[in-house]
Amino acid sequence: MEFTNREMKLLNEISEWQERLYQYEPTDLAALYDKWLEQGFALLPENIQQQFFDKLDTWLFHLHAMVQSSQVQIDARERILASARVFNEEIETLSDLKHLSIDQLNYIANQHIAKHRLYSFAQGGMSGSGGLLLLGSDIPAMTVINVRIVQLIAMSYGVEVNTPFEMMLALKVFNAGAMPKRLQGIAWEELIREVQTAEDDYFYLGIEELTNPTWMEQPLKQLLKALSITVFRKKLVRGIPFISMAIGAGSNYQMTRSVSEFAQKFYQYRYLLEKKADEE
Repeated sequence: MEFTNREMKLLNEISEWQERLYQYEPTDLAALYDKWLEQGFALLPENIQQQFFDKLDTWLFHLHAMVQSSQVQIDARERILASARVFNEEIETLSDLKHLSIDQLNYIANQHIAKHRLYSFAQGGMSGSGGLLLLGSDIPAMTVINVRIVQLIAMSYGVEVNTPFEMMLALKVFNAGAMPKRLQGIAWEELIREVQTAEDDYFYLGIEELTNPTWMEQPLKQLLKALSITVFRKKLVRGIPFISMAIGAGSNYQMTRSVSEFAQKFYQYRYLLEKKADEE
């Protein structure tokens, strides 16, 4: 059985999107920023750098496990299955979702994507309007929102995210989606290669490193956003800090848009790869 017309169309759309990643040209300012960031971390001793990124990787892994095992995520898993049963009442497990059409899977995933983009927008607005406590909680809150949407997208395409392999893969997808566009092409290639060459689909046998100096651009952008919010918070329009709220909401929305778009393209492509492999 070959791909349907809709699946071929989606495959072409992903190929075009992938080509845009490869052809993305960084600006001179971005190149200068990369150089500055690399030089800044180079000033730290190697053992300090290693300890910092090891602890950051560990924190992300534990956060992923915490989100995945939370009652909110368990309830969301059941809602995904309930949505799938609207199309096929025999659906029992997430792996059964792979029997649905790609349009049906897209519909389920898009529901969660739309909600979490709205959550990010609202979170950014609150961080832009509130005090230091709300502003300080913005980066952890945004990390949770974006880790969660990657997990939900994976589940929407029939992937269980509670095995070591899938947990690490989902974290790498989150990491890649949070990267600057100029680096996402390389990250995409590495992820596809991992899926195609994986010897074990339960235990993760690849490189476990997640973060590095280039990944730090997104947290630094969040800190820059916090600084901008602090500067504009006192500029009120009818008693409301609209400018700082707009900065927070817009920045957070764009981050979740980038992460969710990358994650959806990845799990769509993986679904098509696995379908092709099953047919062969």
